[in-house]
Amino acid sequence: MTKLRSMAQIRSLGTPQGDERILWEGKPDLQTLARTAFHTRTVAVYFLVLIVTAVALGSIGGAIITLGVALVTLGLLYSFAWLAARTTSYILTDRRLILNIGMAVEKSVNLPLKLIGAAHLTDRGSGTGDIAIEPLKGHGLGYAMLWPHARPLRFSKPQPMLRAIPGVAEVAAKLAAATAEHEDIALTSVLRDNAATVPADGLKEALA
Repeated sequence: MTKLRSMAQIRSLGTPQGDERILWEGKPDLQTLARTAFHTRTVAVYFLVLIVTAVALGSIGGAIITLGVALVTLGLLYSFAWLAARTTSYILTDRRLILNIGMAVEKSVNLPLKLIGAAHLTDRGSGTGDIAIEPLKGHGLGYAMLWPHARPLRFSKPQPMLRAIPGVAEVAAKLAAATAEHEDIALTSVLRDNAATVPADGLKEALA
């Protein structure tokens, strides 16, 4: 009974209420999430270098073994990325930003718009990108519990992050417009009055 009650509470926290207006809903793009959060491209390049080196040294057997390990490793990384994308949903309402996340344990992170101090955007190419949220108060979840929906290297004060969002510039503009009614939000190089029309290049900020 307690477990069922806890699951119901999670669903309630992660679902907009009747008096809330949904402004945007989205999920991570799988390919971008795999590349940026699970570093599949970097891992593939690493194994490619090992395979080329093995062939150059005349170790064909070593190259074949390395190729097998590479395929298994990349398969696992893509599987984790697929699971993360499948179990994630982001919802922006006129009151809060909701992150429904958790590959193993379902969690809902609720960020009231009035408690968002800043938002940091990174364009990952092709209109897809990340938005890291800097709350004014703690949200009760550690870095490990948030990952991969956490801003890299912010261990002491974890920052929730919307990962691999298609149409990220438009989402950032909607977030800025929604928070304008609550608290000022710091979007890099963006004037709030032009938030709805600012191009993606005006929103770029590299995440550490």
